[in-house]
Amino acid sequence: MPALPSSLISSVSCAPALTVAETAGGLPEALAGLPDPRARRGVRHRLTVVVAAAVCAVVAGYRSYAAIGEWVADVPATTALALGMTPDRRPSEAMIRRLLQAVDPQLLTAAIGVWLAGRATTCTAGRAIAVDGKTLRGSRTTDTPARHVMTACDQATGVTLASINVDGEVPQIAWRPDLRG
Repeated sequence: MPALPSSLISSVSCAPALTVAETAGGLPEALAGLPDPRARRGVRHRLTVVVAAAVCAVVAGYRSYAAIGEWVADVPATTALALGMTPDRRPSEAMIRRLLQAVDPQLLTAAIGVWLAGRATTCTAGRAIAVDGKTLRGSRTTDTPARHVMTACDQATGVTLASINVDGEVPQIAWRPDLRG
């Protein structure tokens, strides 16, 4: 069996056609613990609504902030209601971008990881974990080198198990036999 890519899209979209309520089931609850980085004054859309909509857009294949904003603007009214948005008042692309850039990425990753882990099916075969390193595009400035991250993913489910920053060198990976499936 080929390894699944470790993306949010493949982790959620492998099931047959589901409604938004079924696909995003439990996501608002998983995101409820995220602290909202915005000031209380002038908040029109709850953090959980905006982030859940962005996650659904990514699952649907929309990857840029502009594409996520288009997905939110074009989604049918029933889907908007299922996500907690008022159909005639939806978050703009600029607001989605600013909010997603302001949210703590470690906490967001952990919250989505908890949600994905709850959706993961049990694997009957041995557990395979894929480890990969990437250089984050756009992270290099004139003063700082590009950021490198290393991620470990469960190949059966595509769920990201851990992600750490590395300094260009690959850290040692210790084999732990107690993690065998």
